[in-house]
Amino acid sequence: MKKSSSNHFDVIIIGGSYAGLSAAMALGRSLRKVLILDSGNPCNAKTPHSHNFITQDGKKPAEISRLALEQVLKYDTVKLIKEQAVKAEKTDSGFDISTGSEEFSAKKIILATGIRDILPGIIGLKECWGISVIHCPYCHGYEFRHRKTGIMANGDRAFHIAGLVNNLTDDLTVFTNGEPEFSEEQFNKLTENNIPVIEDPVSEIIHRGGNLSEIILSNGISFPMDALYASLPFQQHSDIAAQLDCELTETGHIRVDSFQKTNIDGVFACGDNASPMRSVANAVYAGSVAGAMVNHQLVQEAF
Repeated sequence: MKKSSSNHFDVIIIGGSYAGLSAAMALGRSLRKVLILDSGNPCNAKTPHSHNFITQDGKKPAEISRLALEQVLKYDTVKLIKEQAVKAEKTDSGFDISTGSEEFSAKKIILATGIRDILPGIIGLKECWGISVIHCPYCHGYEFRHRKTGIMANGDRAFHIAGLVNNLTDDLTVFTNGEPEFSEEQFNKLTENNIPVIEDPVSEIIHRGGNLSEIILSNGISFPMDALYASLPFQQHSDIAAQLDCELTETGHIRVDSFQKTNIDGVFACGDNASPMRSVANAVYAGSVAGAMVNHQLVQEAF
């Protein structure tokens, strides 16, 4: 396994999507020697358009990433290697990171690794995920305004989404996939807003090229539908945070403070892996903060 003095960096950023590239830009502009390791597998690969991010509204996510990478790599102290980090170890002088074929070291680490959605075994859901089966009203809701819309969730999460989406359409149905977990007050609110609650499990999603047309329940009943908000479980896209003993929140995100610092000294995290606010705009913001705070920490240690 290769390792040389040229493989030592001020900062290694694991993950080269919006958060990681934003952090890299902040560091590159401070002349920090930065390595970005990226597996090239973003969670929004199938999403046709990105929204709610000024200057980039309606652009394809891959187009935003390409432009961001082009701009970041203009800073000659920033390097990209398209490989996945598979092993991390804290050392006396910082951190050792391995891709399996090569080893690198750095004083600081930024985790911008994202999350991986765990899709249920509903026929057709995978093909529609990110296109017409969606997760965020702010990212996708406007495009499905005044359309037949479903929410596949239960309890507080379903109630929260219903309140947001009810402002976008008056044709809304909640699918709980089992016994509803609403309080009496929540049930009353849903009823007042003419939002029916369906308990029978969803078994199939009928679509054309990822564009939803019907939802089929386990009892065979069909609901015409244009969009479905799905609250799905997720897991960390990488186990590097676990290898470094980073704490997670109750929701499964990497726990960070307002400066994107984890509980492990020298390790920062930003983007979807550390925030339930899952959007391009938030990832860019968190990455910029992480980059600035890492640079600040390096300054404090050397100045």
